[in-house]
Amino acid sequence: MNQVIATAFGIIITPWKLVGYLGVLLFAGRWVVQVIATRAHGKPVIPRMFWVMSVTGSILLLTYFIFGKNDSVGVLSNLFPAGVAVYNLFMDIRAKRHTTLAEGSSGA
Repeated sequence: MNQVIATAFGIIITPWKLVGYLGVLLFAGRWVVQVIATRAHGKPVIPRMFWVMSVTGSILLLTYFIFGKNDSVGVLSNLFPAGVAVYNLFMDIRAKRHTTLAEGSSGA
C-alpha cells in the first residue's frame, strides 16, 4: 500500500494517500451536503447524509493515520469526531424510527 502509483505536481501518490484523500473529501464534502439541505429547507438543517459522510470520512482518515502514516496526532484528531458522528447518526436513526412509529400508530 506504500508503493508509489503516481507523482503529480511533486506530490507522491500512494494507495494509502488515496484512502486519506477520499476521507478528507468526504469529511469536507459533508458541509456541502449541509449547505444544500439548509438552502432547500430555508433554515439550518443537518441531514442524515451529513452524519454518514462524517462517519465514513473519519473511518477512512483513521485508517490512513493508523496504518498508512502511523501518526498518533492524526489518530487523536479524528478519533473524537468519529465517535461524535457515530453517536449522532445513531440518534438520527433512532429519532426517525420513533417518528415513523408515532405516525403509524396515530393513523390507526
